[in-house]
Amino acid sequence: MPQIWMTYLELAALLDCSVISARAYAASLDRKKSRDGLTRAKLDVELIARFVAKIRDADPGIDAAVRDLLHVHAEMARRPAGRRAAGW
Repeated sequence: MPQIWMTYLELAALLDCSVISARAYAASLDRKKSRDGLTRAKLDVELIARFVAKIRDADPGIDAAVRDLLHVHAEMARRPAGRRAAGW
């Protein structure tokens, strides 16, 4: 399962609420202070689903891009290291 960590400001944008409300919501999530000094909350499964849905709504071509990346990854995994094409 991927981990997605968001600042309170990013979480507020995802939830469409104030930063204060996002901080209160994040109290039930894992949180940590990052090296940049900002506190981030780890999204739970429900919030990850909401985040992915928001990305899909913003960019309808995202599913095709993900499929293309998976295809490239599968191709790279099939080729022996010494036989990879230049630029791979």
